[in-house]
Amino acid sequence: MTGGASLEETLSLWAASLREAKRRIRPLFTQDRVAASAGQFVDALLGPEPRKTGWMRAEAAGDRGPWRQQALLGRGRWDADALRDIVRDHVVEHLGEDNAVLVIDETGFLKQGKASCGVGRQYTGSAGKITNCQIGVFASYVSTKGHAFIDRALYLPKAWASDPPRRKAAHVPGAVEFSTKPRLVQGMIARAIAAGVPLRLGRRRQRVWHGWRLCENVLMRSPRKFALGSTQLMGDVRESLCANAARTFP
Repeated sequence: MTGGASLEETLSLWAASLREAKRRIRPLFTQDRVAASAGQFVDALLGPEPRKTGWMRAEAAGDRGPWRQQALLGRGRWDADALRDIVRDHVVEHLGEDNAVLVIDETGFLKQGKASCGVGRQYTGSAGKITNCQIGVFASYVSTKGHAFIDRALYLPKAWASDPPRRKAAHVPGAVEFSTKPRLVQGMIARAIAAGVPLRLGRRRQRVWHGWRLCENVLMRSPRKFALGSTQLMGDVRESLCANAARTFP
């Protein structure tokens, strides 16, 4: 085969990269069996099943039921923020560039019940209307080499933040308080700067948030030079945003 790696070489590279990813997250877990469950969870997420339900993930992992993976996600004691930092460092290692862009956006997860943490009637672009959903805020790192998520935060509405019984039932940590979406983004930008993530330009979706000046203030306080902009059409995020960053900062 000419012009690129063979199928066998590509699969071998993927397998080696997956093993390396599992090696990196291993210190998060105190027991080998929990680490093994985490590895199987990752395998299932990358599998061919169109819907990643608990039962389907369990079947893909060879388990008799979803209880092991439910225990990992619901009762296991491991630091999700530490995992976030590992993912961020991995992304920067492979995609890092000085002209990279941090793309900020929110998305909704449609729900039917009332028990999921943060669920409520609120607007989501996923449905294009106010409906019962959870809202997540995400930061994606974009360079000419590719793009990947490096941070996330679940939006907790005031109705949830001020309801102790509901918080307790959903296992919301006591330190978590109500934060507006711009405040959540402000924390993401601050974490990226503190971690030394190479960035030149921050971007947001056009629809997002009246409090964007909060985020701009974080960048202005940093000794590194940043700028903020907006984009209406994400389209091909990698090419369009990085080309714009190159024009803005020659």
